[in-house]
Amino acid sequence: MRMELRVCKHCHDGEHGNPEKTAVTRDMVRCAKRVREYKDLIGLDSLYITMVEEGEPGGAEALPAIVASIQDDQISLSDTQLVMEDDDGNMLVYPEPEDILEVLTRNIDQLSEQTRQDVTVELSEEGSEMLTR
Repeated sequence: MRMELRVCKHCHDGEHGNPEKTAVTRDMVRCAKRVREYKDLIGLDSLYITMVEEGEPGGAEALPAIVASIQDDQISLSDTQLVMEDDDGNMLVYPEPEDILEVLTRNIDQLSEQTRQDVTVELSEEGSEMLTR
């Protein structure tokens, strides 16, 4: 299985002036990095983390899937999404931050069952609240 997390670089760096979104975006990246570090324990082939910059189409670095929606009669491409591809080529795309964080933290839970090392990731208050909704 392969995974790719795509996030807005400006959200991650706190340049959009939305501290809640920055905190959650950083949580997603921290979780993805931890999963990538121990990916072999849960049978992942690879996990890519892509920072998308403003003006870029939000395109795939590794897995060719992009989420789009219609906003104000224009097509809008999602700059934050988690794409997963199984061994048969089937793809799952999670565009919602809540779902992305849920998937990544479940992967961390699986990791913790496979190792004695502490693989936990300290989530922000915003990320923790998002998971308890």
